[in-house]
Amino acid sequence: MDWQQLVSLSIVVAAAALLVGKKFQRRKFSFKRDTHCGCAAVHSPGLHNSIVFRARKGGRPEIQVKMK
Repeated sequence: MDWQQLVSLSIVVAAAALLVGKKFQRRKFSFKRDTHCGCAAVHSPGLHNSIVFRARKGGRPEIQVKMK
């Protein structure tokens, strides 16, 4: 085995070690990801924007955007 193969093999081993290490590393808690509702922050009471998607079989799809 010459030095180029040794260097390339060490790079591959280092990359594999980093990937395996990330796989078993504990995740940081995220309220949005780890709860059922996904409500990360409290919204101010004055801003309530909503988007409504409607689609029926054989009908035309509708998208309604309500800005308040």
